[in-house]
Amino acid sequence: MNLELSKSPSALLTCVLVLLPLLAGANTLERVRTSNSFTLGYLPGFAPFSSQEGDKVSGYAIDLCLKIAERLKSERGLPNLQVRYQALTTADEISAVSSGKVDILCMPTPETLERRKSVSFSVPVYTAGLSAVVRKDAPETLRRALNGEVAHTGPTWRATINRGLANQTYAATAGSVTEDWIRQQMRRLGVVATLVTVENNQEGVQLVADGKADAFFAERMLLKNYLQKHNETGQLMVVDRTFEYAPASLAVERGDEDFRLLVDTTLSEMYRSGEIEQAYGKYLGGASDTTKMLFKAYALP
Repeated sequence: MNLELSKSPSALLTCVLVLLPLLAGANTLERVRTSNSFTLGYLPGFAPFSSQEGDKVSGYAIDLCLKIAERLKSERGLPNLQVRYQALTTADEISAVSSGKVDILCMPTPETLERRKSVSFSVPVYTAGLSAVVRKDAPETLRRALNGEVAHTGPTWRATINRGLANQTYAATAGSVTEDWIRQQMRRLGVVATLVTVENNQEGVQLVADGKADAFFAERMLLKNYLQKHNETGQLMVVDRTFEYAPASLAVERGDEDFRLLVDTTLSEMYRSGEIEQAYGKYLGGASDTTKMLFKAYALP
């Protein structure tokens, strides 16, 4: 009896050690297989990447995710796989992926070291560009400074501190890469200005329209698309300048290399077949020659 008892802890430990890899292997593909469903996380008001009208969800990133769903059906033997949609906000989009609430975030998202603590990323699906919305009747000094048109001998922000950029109120989405970038520029270059944060692009653009902010900074394609639909008075404009560029990807569960491989394989094949270029034409106004060159760089061999 005592001998059996003395062996039990060792036997239990062995069982635990054997089961640990199985527990650790619980991942997106297993979750999808068990539930027979694939949940797409999306942001409702972020056309042309993702948007919702009634019960219909569509957009550039949605089409890419649906292509990934097709691969899951064929490669994993799930012909009756149900595709589900989960609306998210910019505040919870990353946590929704890391917690397993959604299986993939269908929104091009710039990869950062901070975000990589919570999620992993696919190959890039878009190159984001940072720009700003201002009123057309904004001071000429501000518009020229934001467009980089003021003569200078050093970095634009430093050289124009006292010629349009100082003593202004800027807006950015709370918790975004854009907010971090603006704060860094203000600290590094000593720009004396006010930065306010908003929950979404609609709120930021409205601040500018109401004269409560001098400029709202966000992704250029999103801003242009929004103004095409919500600038009835014609008082707003997107500045010509693009301040920063960043590859943007689809976020997936951190450390889930099998699912990430399936996602990257699907996207890389879409790059090589021309399907992503077709999606660009459908939603993003077509791909420039530079963008087409990036397609070749983003696709994995």
